[in-house]
Amino acid sequence: MSHSHAGHSHGASADADRGKLLIALTLILGFMAAEVVTGIIANSLALLSDAAHMLTDAAAIGLSLVAIELAKRPAGGQMTFGLKRVEILSAQANGITLLVLAAIIAIEGVRRLIDPPGVDGTLVLIVALAGIVVNLAATATLAKANRGSLNVEGSFQHILTDLYAFVGTAVAAAIIITTGFDRADAIASLLVAALMLRSAIGLLHESGRIFLEASPKQIDPERIGRTMAAQPGVVEVHDLHVWEVTSEFPALSAHVTVAQDTDCHRTRLELTGLIEREFDIHHTTLQVEHEPERLVQIEN
Repeated sequence: MSHSHAGHSHGASADADRGKLLIALTLILGFMAAEVVTGIIANSLALLSDAAHMLTDAAAIGLSLVAIELAKRPAGGQMTFGLKRVEILSAQANGITLLVLAAIIAIEGVRRLIDPPGVDGTLVLIVALAGIVVNLAATATLAKANRGSLNVEGSFQHILTDLYAFVGTAVAAAIIITTGFDRADAIASLLVAALMLRSAIGLLHESGRIFLEASPKQIDPERIGRTMAAQPGVVEVHDLHVWEVTSEFPALSAHVTVAQDTDCHRTRLELTGLIEREFDIHHTTLQVEHEPERLVQIEN
């Protein structure tokens, strides 16, 4: 039996990601408060929907920070992998909040499209342009974090969607100022809702794959099995399982049958090294056993 995960790494350090998330959180919270006040004064659904989305941005980043701290706890007791999968729970929570918020904004956007209220386009444009600057700074900060982590990617998608929303809001405000077409505000909100929906589906799909223990996208289990079976002395590979414990943490287990005259311990070590080199899987559990002796039939 082999159980190997020495040298496993999750890319960028959790502490580095934590610092970048804190910077983004500070930017988001500071601007969100100003946007709520301005959105009420300007009577702009686009601004208020942006502010609501920024609130979920802040919640998403806060949840990501909590997940990072929990994931650092060592394995022990019944939690033999520790709390690493909390990061995937965080990603799912981010996806669900985006989905719910998209539905709420879409419903209100349709209502305002049918019966548009008056909107202060100038005020909306000023806030939207300021929002673009703030979200560009937050997006640039998180882009440098380890986006291979679904936890960090969830926060990044929240902020990136908010950046698109502010661009749409600025365009809508410019249209209102130049043409007086107040429905542009509701249309911008519907576009924001569509972007939220797209991000939500992506996060829920990727985190759902991990919870269902599907193999990582970049790994082909059949190719792994064929490669292992082609090694000298290997007779058969069966019960092969490849899954992700959390993002960027693939794991593999398999039963391997080797020939009677093969050194099973040496084969196990060679297969473990092969899997690490060829497929970048560092958490491997192999059960290696000799094939049964064949019975000799004596004919009378």
